[in-house]
Amino acid sequence: MNALAAEATAPESSARHYFRVRDIHAYYGESYIVQGVSFEIDEGDIVALLGRNGAGKTSTLRTLARAANPVLRRGEIWLRDEAIHKMSDFDASRSGIQLVQEDRRIIAGLSVEENLKLAQIVEPRGWSLEQIYAHFPRLADRRKQEGVTLSGGEQQMLAVARALARDIKLLLLDEPYEGLAPVIVQEIEKIVSEIKSLGITTIIVEQNAVAALELANRALILDMGEIVFDGTASEVLDNAELRNEYLAI
Repeated sequence: MNALAAEATAPESSARHYFRVRDIHAYYGESYIVQGVSFEIDEGDIVALLGRNGAGKTSTLRTLARAANPVLRRGEIWLRDEAIHKMSDFDASRSGIQLVQEDRRIIAGLSVEENLKLAQIVEPRGWSLEQIYAHFPRLADRRKQEGVTLSGGEQQMLAVARALARDIKLLLLDEPYEGLAPVIVQEIEKIVSEIKSLGITTIIVEQNAVAALELANRALILDMGEIVFDGTASEVLDNAELRNEYLAI
């Protein structure tokens, strides 16, 4: 094996884990945001990524998805045996890591169905429209409606569905309950529960820590850009001292 091939080979331990993050460091300009984050998750895990405001949760998700910002300067991100950290932003976007951002980014001027079809222009594709409408009947009812005119909860459904319309190996959800009425939050919780039942590996960033922990089987807590806890969701729910110190709940 030549040196280049050896460098591109996944570390041996990654074979035991579906997704592996090793010592990643990311910056917005010269602002040091993600400071040496490492963790491993198994296929089908639902992971709650928690922390106080400003802890670096959204920045970590964006780094994992290889968004344009923050810029990954050091570290490794492995999805199965794919070296995501070595890919261009464009290639990384086709790797199967799908980020649903807090602002949902529904495209104005396009209907629900057009938003979904646009997500499927680039190969590889994920769920068909028939599969999406079977799991999101409200979107089926509103398929001809302009996406940005949907309610907040419906826009969140569309954002999740659009991620599923692409090749999906890892789903990253950033604040899926943000700004939604409690009754709508319950509907989104059902959707995330359904995603869990389908075995889609998911990382959730959510200020409503208890809601996220009740859905998750794993928990990671960030503080000042670093992981300070890595364990089960039940450990966090059962540890009032830990929740008070890092989550203020």
